[in-house]
Amino acid sequence: MKNRIKKTKYAVVLLALVGFLVVLNGCSDDFLEPDPVSIYEPGQTFSTESGLRSLLAFCDRHLKLFYTSGDNNAINPIGTEYIFSDLMVPGAHNYETMLHNMAEGLTPTSVGIGSGRLFTSLQQNHSIWHFWHESYYTIMQANTIIQYVDDIESLDEETRNAYKGRAYFHRAFRYYNLVFQFGDVPLLTKVTEVPKQNYRSTEREEILEMLIQDMEKAVEWVPNQSEMALVGMVNKGACRMLLSKLYLAMGEYGLAEDQLDVLIDGSQYALIRGDSFGSFNDGGEPEAWPIERNVIWDMHRAENKLIPSNSEVILGIVNRGSDTEGFVPMHTMRIYYPFYFENTTSAPKTKDGKQALLNLSRTNGDYVEEYDYLRALGRGIGTFRPTYYQTHTLWKVNGIMDATDLRHSSETGNWVRMENLKVNNKASAQYGQPLTLRDDSGNLLCTDTIRRWYDVPHYKFFLNDPINEAQLNSTSYNGATNGGNADWYLYRLAEAYLLRAEAKFYQGNLGGAASDVNEIRMRAQCTELYQGSVTIGDIMDERARELYMEEWRNVELTRVSLCLARSGMPDEWGNTYSLDNFDKQQGTDPNGGSYWYQRVTRCGKIYNGEPISVEGGKINPINYTMDKKNIYWPIFNQSITANRKGNLAQNYGYDGYNPATPKWNTWEEAIADEDKIE
Repeated sequence: MKNRIKKTKYAVVLLALVGFLVVLNGCSDDFLEPDPVSIYEPGQTFSTESGLRSLLAFCDRHLKLFYTSGDNNAINPIGTEYIFSDLMVPGAHNYETMLHNMAEGLTPTSVGIGSGRLFTSLQQNHSIWHFWHESYYTIMQANTIIQYVDDIESLDEETRNAYKGRAYFHRAFRYYNLVFQFGDVPLLTKVTEVPKQNYRSTEREEILEMLIQDMEKAVEWVPNQSEMALVGMVNKGACRMLLSKLYLAMGEYGLAEDQLDVLIDGSQYALIRGDSFGSFNDGGEPEAWPIERNVIWDMHRAENKLIPSNSEVILGIVNRGSDTEGFVPMHTMRIYYPFYFENTTSAPKTKDGKQALLNLSRTNGDYVEEYDYLRALGRGIGTFRPTYYQTHTLWKVNGIMDATDLRHSSETGNWVRMENLKVNNKASAQYGQPLTLRDDSGNLLCTDTIRRWYDVPHYKFFLNDPINEAQLNSTSYNGATNGGNADWYLYRLAEAYLLRAEAKFYQGNLGGAASDVNEIRMRAQCTELYQGSVTIGDIMDERARELYMEEWRNVELTRVSLCLARSGMPDEWGNTYSLDNFDKQQGTDPNGGSYWYQRVTRCGKIYNGEPISVEGGKINPINYTMDKKNIYWPIFNQSITANRKGNLAQNYGYDGYNPATPKWNTWEEAIADEDKIE
């Protein structure tokens, strides 16, 4: 036991100082337990190819932990990315500490810090700490591969470079997200062998420059998916996707377009088109919610995402099986669907005052298959809820609601509207009739329209729940559980089209940008197409329609904010932005700020609007606010104070911000300092 602790003391000190773990007050049971990927003597453990292979597999597996987390079945980390965007807000308002007043409530000391690598906080309704911790935790593993791969003499140069290129991807993927979530952050490229307490932040631009150099090598070294036997490992296409985003961020729009041209026109990838794809999943309970088979439904079924015939997937996340390493529960049907069934005064009611929707097991005497919304839609709790923009306004193109867009289609079963559901309470005279939000006098029949009344993109969130399906008396359908399939898209070709549209937009090729956006719309069988040109808002709208809960929405809005400031191109409202201050403003007024801020407040509309009354006024109105400074999350105070002999820079507008805090102005300086101890 003591030997294991000795072997890891420097890695633990490293993590604690930069805030990747809580400052250790002692040895917990978890810390003392051996962990084959985090407790090691690097020079010995990774002197063989099998050691590197296990560590690379660890990095691949941990991609899923940015989307779902096995330690809490009521929150997904990716939801945090969306509540800091134009598309979603926190919904679980029964928790008094829920983070909704971002302008005042998000501070360097307000964010909960956890010791587990899967830590998330339902009461705070966000996973900000999780992103910081999980990113640096995996960066450490990628750095180990990069640092030790050249010492394995049995590897030929091609194999060695492939390992290194994949590790570059994993490190770059995490840093790309970190710099658009937290701004200037510590740059770590080595596994330190001595304790260090004098870290500095490195400027965002410099980190991005280093990542570009790494990913240019990765594109050269990592093989195509067609040359690989396994899915879920980093491939050349994924490296091109990430490199194109880095080029966009640094203003290299032509280079980004070149990479995307290869993906779209010069690789094995192609958009999935037609009327159907792969195998058909009837949606759990076809009597209650029938699915008319269509290509959008089929391509988003977990069992079809990573099959060999899927020509659109560039990199997918493998999440299936029953063991803890192979599967992490994906409770999308619990987290993202409305709180239909709770028997409270604020739940949806009938006109005669009865509870409209009942949660009935198949053994209940009142059970009727035709109204089994539990198995069809899951037992939602509304942890996060979409904005009206996401459910309604977004779907207008050329000022017209596109009635044929499969991604917004209730007729096919892809999209659930509350009015599509029917009362399943036999005690009501409205039994079998559609739900209504108001009675004949205009009074609300659901007094909590935040958590209990909103539309759902069913085709994105439906997942089979094999555990509860096997239990006739179950009333807890949550989404994919152990033994199920929750494979997810990380990159697919549709995003490449939209990234290329963006690259063309910044270069003034508005017609070419419109053509790329229309390719995605035509695949979704849309009637309304863009004519002649598009705005950046049109492109971001199409990303929201196509990539909902796939893209990192907050990160991408922040990256686009940088791109607009760098390019000088206007947004859809005619605003232009400056590199000098687009991310260094604060306040909640409607003027100024970044493109991110304008989208969050103008499109989403919930943030910085009037406080919202729920529960019939029984609880305090919810005051959703967002500040211009919230474009970046604060650096945790624990991370700053643990770095006792150095200074990590706090972000603009937060307590502790000091523009004089020294930072590394080049990535080379940051790397050179990693071995220096003061």
